[in-house]
Amino acid sequence: MNFSKKHIEQIAAKGLSVSEVEEQLHKFEKKIPHADITAHASIEKGILQLNEADKEACVSLYESERASLEIVKFIPASGAATRMFKFLYKFLENYNPKKDSINSYINKEKEPEIRLFFIGLEKFPFYNDVVQFMNKTELDRIKKPDEFNHDFVHTLLAETGLNYGNYPKGLLPFHKYKKHLSTPFQEHLFEAASYACNAGKAKLHFTISKQHYDKFKTIENNILPQIKEKTGCDFDISYSYQLEETDTIAVDQKNRPIIDASGNLVFRPGGHGALIENLNAIEADVIFIKNIDNVVVNTYSDEISRYKKILAGKLIALQQKAFKYMKMLHNGVSNEELHTILRFLYTKLNVEISEEFEKYSQKYQIEYLIDKLNRPIRVCGMVKNEGEPGGGPFWVKHENGAVSLQIVESVQIDRKNEYHQGIQKLATHFNPVDIVCGVKDYQGNKFDLTKFVDRKSYFIASKSQSGKKIKALELPGLWNGGMAFWNTVFVEVPLITFNPVKTINDLLKPTHQIK
Repeated sequence: MNFSKKHIEQIAAKGLSVSEVEEQLHKFEKKIPHADITAHASIEKGILQLNEADKEACVSLYESERASLEIVKFIPASGAATRMFKFLYKFLENYNPKKDSINSYINKEKEPEIRLFFIGLEKFPFYNDVVQFMNKTELDRIKKPDEFNHDFVHTLLAETGLNYGNYPKGLLPFHKYKKHLSTPFQEHLFEAASYACNAGKAKLHFTISKQHYDKFKTIENNILPQIKEKTGCDFDISYSYQLEETDTIAVDQKNRPIIDASGNLVFRPGGHGALIENLNAIEADVIFIKNIDNVVVNTYSDEISRYKKILAGKLIALQQKAFKYMKMLHNGVSNEELHTILRFLYTKLNVEISEEFEKYSQKYQIEYLIDKLNRPIRVCGMVKNEGEPGGGPFWVKHENGAVSLQIVESVQIDRKNEYHQGIQKLATHFNPVDIVCGVKDYQGNKFDLTKFVDRKSYFIASKSQSGKKIKALELPGLWNGGMAFWNTVFVEVPLITFNPVKTINDLLKPTHQIK
């Protein structure tokens, strides 16, 4: 494509080259790459189900090694809360309080979420703040309930009100305690103090939108003294943004670059897959990854903490074996030792071994095993499938014919492929984004994580721009294609560890309510 001088300068200012943008445009023209899933991962076929003795051993190992490790908790927290309130925005747009009752609106629009929202209204942590802003009394609610409820939603979301829909999700009030409200940001600090605090300090890294930095810092400065006093743990908190060079060009329905009112090309953030660059910049031995909205009230914190330690202990146990075997491979091994390492890769790290392995010379067998073993390791919690939207664990065949364990998003599975759809329906587990990462090799050197990305597993997402449908290119997801060539272990964890807030009504669930 022939870009204007202005557009070439815009591309360069982002840290991109014209050829890179042209390659992005080419991807819109190509058939969307789908994952070639061969089977769903299940218990003993890709997912470990640990018994109580195994769990205790993992906790014990983590606790014994913890003080010697550099530990960081990594929390993707870039998004605004807009999608949480989707059904409320629709309500404000379509409901006319002068013509309809809310009950008739619910029946006509088939919106049970609205009914649940108003039934649970007083249980939301922000209820008193909204009412106070409205300057209304409980009597007003009783006298004119529909008018009160409409005004409540308007105050909650309007720019002239609390404007929660445009607030970072991480800073919204999620939980109501006796004397204070708590945000996901605060809950992550309390959680980190319980399992990631070393020498009196816990390190956390939040990836956020640049425009939200001041808000996060203000909240941080306000709450740290109290949390430090309650937990006895200090905090080292850092932030980063998606790099501009990971932005991708947006196109219209005919795959033509979109030009905005100022004559500039429209670029969009490259999705959470772009965060592999942020993760790669973290200096640590062990990195916990958990989404910003997956938090609980403190009633459940001990159980959440225990399972984090279980996953981390499992990671350390695998690393210790992997590091031992790497040293053996470099120092010289017997045929028996080669096959011990081979069995470890196959049975413990789920690595498929080439059928031609036995035909290789010993020199090449050693090189082959080093290549398979010398990779970052991730241990991922998996919960039983309860019908939540999102990714899950599958066995996937790559272009070279090798099969490996992967986390696959539903958008990566071909809807027109009946065989793949059949496999998806058999899936027993779901990915809650509960991951512990080992990102250093046996010599203590940090892996370059960008070398383990499957660049071909990108998504094409449907978005909107100024009311018009557009297409956006999303980079391989952080825990999908972004970690495709890591060594991967899945461990079953209980559903209590998965408590996301995808819609505002999720805050009415028991794990977000103080009894």
